[in-house]
Amino acid sequence: MAEASYPDDLLYHAEHDWARIEGPDEATLGITWYAQDALGEVVFFEPPEVGSSVSKDAPYAEVESVKAVSDVIAPLSGEIVAVNESLSENPAVINEDPYGEGWLVRVRLTDPAEREALLDAASYRATLSG
Repeated sequence: MAEASYPDDLLYHAEHDWARIEGPDEATLGITWYAQDALGEVVFFEPPEVGSSVSKDAPYAEVESVKAVSDVIAPLSGEIVAVNESLSENPAVINEDPYGEGWLVRVRLTDPAEREALLDAASYRATLSG
């Protein structure tokens, strides 16, 4: 299990998702340390199809743990350009490295300005202690 952390180079959604902005119109998405810790051991990841669209604040995938099945909420809108195929064989990587090897999808952003509504690491951490 990874240590609690919230990297400063990421943007965060209040539903415990993160976005790493890569260039003007691409982002990698995943779930935060808090989300994977609350879920417990992740046993299955149901990714969206490459080419499908995701909408900010709407579910786009499911993560199943020994405790529950949870929707993954999109922090930004866009088109799925890649899914982390390695998670189908080893979904526990989401627990072990939620910000690295445990990334979920990459998207081509349809509205890059949406990032302005996301939280920085300090603001996200503040929502957790509330």
